[in-house]
Amino acid sequence: MSFTLSHFPHWDQAVSELTAADPVMADLISQFPGERLEPKGEGFETLIRAIVGQQISVKAAQAVWDRTVASVGAITPSAFLEADEEQLRACGLSRQKVRYLRGIAQEPDRCDPLHLSSLSDAAVLAELTAYKGVGEWTAQMFMMFTLCRPDILSLKDIGLRRAVERHYAEGRRLDDGEIEAIAEPWRPWRSVATWFLWRSLDPIPVAY
Repeated sequence: MSFTLSHFPHWDQAVSELTAADPVMADLISQFPGERLEPKGEGFETLIRAIVGQQISVKAAQAVWDRTVASVGAITPSAFLEADEEQLRACGLSRQKVRYLRGIAQEPDRCDPLHLSSLSDAAVLAELTAYKGVGEWTAQMFMMFTLCRPDILSLKDIGLRRAVERHYAEGRRLDDGEIEAIAEPWRPWRSVATWFLWRSLDPIPVAY
């Protein structure tokens, strides 16, 4: 038995409700008709890809990811355990990220989507952050892109913060409380709102 979502549930409903709730969000959504978050069913791949993307731009993360895929082939635990450190470093991964990736590869069952799908957001966060190198942001990306949790607001996400500041505050720096207040009308679809805010910044849709 497996857990795989081919599309984000209730996306059209989310778009409709966000459009009605927030005129700024409505304008953003109208710029990307028909576009949507594409879920990734493989938990291991999503988590690995999120580690690769930590603290670098979407464009840089895509380049490192493409090199990693070309180097190791199939994105499986065994492929990362069999690859030597220099091979992975040559893809653009830091030594620290290589250690994190291998740690996940040694315990792939922990990130099994079927196991995690029955847990609350808080329980998923606790389970995933037990991995070394997986913090709140990485776990939240997993919840959005593999489990399709609809109401994730990642205050640690630089892209989200930049987009909110650009579209809602004329570029002024905002603290967590201000961003949470702006995002309140987006409930229970803050994951969907986040995706459109990301999309407004990058020519490449964000994917993990």
